[in-house]
Amino acid sequence: MIIALLNQKGGVGKTTLATHLAGELTLQDRSVILIDADPQGSALDWTQRRNQSGLQRLFGAVGLARETLHQEAPELARRCDHVVIDGPPRIAALARSALLAADLVLIPVQPSPYDVWASAEMVTLIREAQVFRPALRAVFVINRRISTTVIGREARNALADQPLPSLLSEVRQRIVFADSATTGQLARELDADGIAAREIAALTDEVLRFAS
Repeated sequence: MIIALLNQKGGVGKTTLATHLAGELTLQDRSVILIDADPQGSALDWTQRRNQSGLQRLFGAVGLARETLHQEAPELARRCDHVVIDGPPRIAALARSALLAADLVLIPVQPSPYDVWASAEMVTLIREAQVFRPALRAVFVINRRISTTVIGREARNALADQPLPSLLSEVRQRIVFADSATTGQLARELDADGIAAREIAALTDEVLRFAS
């Protein structure tokens, strides 16, 4: 299965979710390849920091920030259980290629009505892709929610008006995710019993149920 994390809006936490989803799937004894389709290469930077720290490699990672992604990703998918694509912001051609490759699209959105409204372009791209690939599935994921604010509930209400469903699992804004980006470690590796690790595990389980 090929899972793509896409949103035309930058700064929504695609790379954090992509690396953690790939890592969680690996820890569930699944073979995973992470594709970094963002020209900024943030996911590859994460894996490099992990290597520089002398940590064991969790999954394979390749950079494919090009419009032939939809031709190359299926070949990689034949070598493993799951391919996770960390998609690009603001590059429609690359996003379209990722959509043509994916079986499931996760659209991370921050808990703000403005972020929800900004996702309209991504929804349009998905609808266009579904004309050619009717089996393509897509779902919103609320990310970086601040626990003490009401705005998260407002964002979920705004998502209810969108033509795509939303996962029940949410990932909140936590310092451990910033530490993860710095060290190349998963939240679970930094704090195995922490809330962040449980949120990622719950998200991964729900993604697998949604895709089945």
